[in-house]
Amino acid sequence: MLYTQDRTQQRQFLANAWQKFLNKQTLDPLETQLTQVIEIHPEYHKLISKIEFDYFPEQGEVNPYLHINLHLSLREQLSINQPLDIKKIYQKILTRTKDPHETEHRMMDCIAQMIFSAQKDNMPIDHQSYIHCLQNQSY
Repeated sequence: MLYTQDRTQQRQFLANAWQKFLNKQTLDPLETQLTQVIEIHPEYHKLISKIEFDYFPEQGEVNPYLHINLHLSLREQLSINQPLDIKKIYQKILTRTKDPHETEHRMMDCIAQMIFSAQKDNMPIDHQSYIHCLQNQSY
């Protein structure tokens, strides 16, 4: 259900997974991944159930749903090592930061830049720019 264009359905799925986690109910694998990310973001714990809220980056607000989905996207990329050698880049950044969560955030910044640029320019995603950004994070 998470993979839908409907924002409300996506948010509801995430909120339901978090509630199941809090109730100690059995989670499916995707729900487990989601709740692992939510767990490391205590600042989102109370926001997850407020699926109707809007978040405005231009006002300094972070969209917790987008943030959680960026974590999931990166973790999926790492699990299949796509783009090629992303695991090596992750390890290089981790060696510098010494913090897996900080490493993910640095890499997620590159994903966000790639998506923002594609949307702003109405162009396909530029994978080369993404790799370049990731490589810059590792130095």
